[in-house]
Amino acid sequence: MSFEEFVAERLDGLLRYATVLTNDPHLAQDIVQDVLLRAQQRWDGIAAPPTYVRRMVTNEYLSWRRRAVRRMVPSSHDVLDALSPPAADPAAAWDERDAMLGLLATLPRKQRAAVVLRYYESYSDAEIAAVLRCGVSTVRSQISRALATLRQAPHPTSIPTGVPE
Repeated sequence: MSFEEFVAERLDGLLRYATVLTNDPHLAQDIVQDVLLRAQQRWDGIAAPPTYVRRMVTNEYLSWRRRAVRRMVPSSHDVLDALSPPAADPAAAWDERDAMLGLLATLPRKQRAAVVLRYYESYSDAEIAAVLRCGVSTVRSQISRALATLRQAPHPTSIPTGVPE
């Protein structure tokens, strides 16, 4: 698969993934753009492009969080609508999406990345461990701690109750 074909096929998914991680669509675009520029330079040496590029996006997000002063940019409902299909009651969907993104923003960066990879990207523990470069047991503990924190939040009905198999 050529780089151009990869970008045409995967760009929207990478942008959605980065937007959920960062809670900032503009930062997500910057991260994905930087990652794709670096990936293009060494494209011929990348064995599994989808996994490798997603790991690059995750690492860039984690690095950005270490380097930068934390800043929050409120997301508009239009941006949040683009992240998922419309629900039967759009107002309820906006409220739930805002609440969930707000709750995710309170998590430490690795816990947030692990939860997003698990529940947004449907990655297995082993795949998450590969992306985050840690052990499977660390992934499980990060997700467990994150879910415990999220369950204590004011909107527990929108929080997953268990880990999918």
